[in-house]
Amino acid sequence: MSEELRGFYPPIEPYASGHLDVGDGHLVYWERVGTPGAKSAVFLHGGPGGGLSTDHRRLFDPALYDVLLFDQRGCGRSTPHAELEANTTWHLVADIERLREMAGVEKWLVFGGSWGSTLALAYAETHPGRVTELVVRGIYTLTRAELEWYYQFGVSEMFPDKWERFLAPIPEAERGDMMAAYRKRLVGSDPKAQIEAALAWSLWEGETITLLPAPEIAKQHGEDAFALAFARIENHYFVHAGWLEEGQLLRDAGKLHGIPGVIVHGRYDMPCPAKYAWALHKAWPEAEFHLIEGAGHAVSEPGILDRLIRATDRFGGKSS
Repeated sequence: MSEELRGFYPPIEPYASGHLDVGDGHLVYWERVGTPGAKSAVFLHGGPGGGLSTDHRRLFDPALYDVLLFDQRGCGRSTPHAELEANTTWHLVADIERLREMAGVEKWLVFGGSWGSTLALAYAETHPGRVTELVVRGIYTLTRAELEWYYQFGVSEMFPDKWERFLAPIPEAERGDMMAAYRKRLVGSDPKAQIEAALAWSLWEGETITLLPAPEIAKQHGEDAFALAFARIENHYFVHAGWLEEGQLLRDAGKLHGIPGVIVHGRYDMPCPAKYAWALHKAWPEAEFHLIEGAGHAVSEPGILDRLIRATDRFGGKSS
């Protein structure tokens, strides 16, 4: 008999929340859920620029964990909204450390999916001594090849109808570098062109991250305020290759040696090809590796969610 797939824990409200002044004019929104003083964990959301969802709180058994979640610079409830100044991978790595110190914890489990996996790897490779375990999903190592696969040629072949809508705001002459063409509009002074570009960028992702169409995800990506922060910040990070050296996260995976981990990836993940999750598995063999059949990219894919919940349960000390 096959085991029943695990799902989200019931909805939960934070027991504490606030804003932390991280400098450079940025106030970062944070919240804590679960049991104060229980096993410490930090949740890193995707995008970059995606912000928190209430479902993110539900990836951990609240009886076993004390989880800190936060909106990264410029998105969600952090301010200023959609701000690009002083907003880089290394600012966020420093913010995680500030939040850890604020929470008064020595080390914690780090959980990140999609861009959150990129940030989790960057943080863990910079501060391995602060990480008790690492749970990563939808691996993205932010190499040039990964960026071009999603924004230039690759996924375009799988979703020609949606790709046509992604191309639409960009004149033909500029389509040789879609990320640069979008940046021009997303940082430009024409608010109408800016929001048109933001919505097209955001919807391209919202409509290609699940194996089967998910209208609720597409709907969120089609909201102006969400799309503006999401598109501006994500494009800003990707145009700058995340301020990472090419191949840096895989090159430095040896720094994860000794950290227990779980890698979860969907076989049919479009934004993040499975090749890079496999490469991380090879570079960090101590981590458990789960390539989920019949799954795309999103955390809500049943097989992916099941493995993530099993990972947090196990690291929280619960026997399966």
